[in-house]
Amino acid sequence: MRIGYTLMTEQAGPKQLVSHAAAAEAAGFEFEVCSDHYSPWLDEQGHAPYAWSVLGAVTQVTGRVELMTYVTCPTMRYHPAVVAQKAATLQLLSGNRFTLGLGSGENLNEHVIGKGWPPLSVRHDMLAEAVQIIHGLFDGGYSSYAGEHYRVDSAKLWDLPEVRVPIAVAVSGAESVARFAPVSDAMIAVQPEQRLCREWDEHWVGRAEGSARKIGQMPVCWDADRDDAIARAHEQFRWFGGGWKVNSELPGTAGFAGATQLVTPDDVAAAIPCGPDVEPILKSAREYADAGFTDLALVQVGGEHQEDFFAFAEQELLPALREAM
Repeated sequence: MRIGYTLMTEQAGPKQLVSHAAAAEAAGFEFEVCSDHYSPWLDEQGHAPYAWSVLGAVTQVTGRVELMTYVTCPTMRYHPAVVAQKAATLQLLSGNRFTLGLGSGENLNEHVIGKGWPPLSVRHDMLAEAVQIIHGLFDGGYSSYAGEHYRVDSAKLWDLPEVRVPIAVAVSGAESVARFAPVSDAMIAVQPEQRLCREWDEHWVGRAEGSARKIGQMPVCWDADRDDAIARAHEQFRWFGGGWKVNSELPGTAGFAGATQLVTPDDVAAAIPCGPDVEPILKSAREYADAGFTDLALVQVGGEHQEDFFAFAEQELLPALREAM
């Protein structure tokens, strides 16, 4: 299993994130994913720079790691034709190291354009149209489209990379797997569910070439003092336990604060490996490997606590993960 690092835009500013990207590559991480938010989950996180500007800068301070959005919603804040242009540009800037990670989005980020928040079935319809539009533009030449949700009029990507940008789509259940596996290069999910991996391989059209790539994400909170790690994880990451169905619906940080007011530090410590030891992280990572994930991006909780984590990752964590996985 390949181990990656998460550029968490909700917990660090743009210059910090670019610096973290270079340091993560130097520490030995194999790929880097970047969240794409207009808002943090909680006020305590305190950041939300524009992910695409950050990634553009990251292409210039890294040379080996694959880069990826985890994930971009191509349906409301961004028109899918513009997402295709951004992805093609990043592929060129990175020297063919970019994967476009897509998802149906969260109310937290998409409500800002003032068009309301559609029900899940509509969001999936919108995402399906968006993926079709992006594929059409990646094919090259002029592309037009007329669907229920989007129109494209004679659009063309004038700077198209020689290596087509892979598309990964976030899924959470059988319906989304069946719909998006046939039109995607890889799967994204944030829970180590074996069923998702199995069903994705069943529906994935590239299965003749082997099993599909499946990319997970897992928070950790490393600190020399475990109590400090638990306190920080509770302060900044207690939203994580709500699950995707809840997290996609709440409209702002106040909603997440209210929804998590009864979450205790012990609850967070039970869900997120906290402290200085490798073994709890290995135990959680094994759940993803056993479920069938091929890639796992770690999130180090706390924007100001990355440098010590990189030293720990290089010297202890990554060697242990490579040996165990």
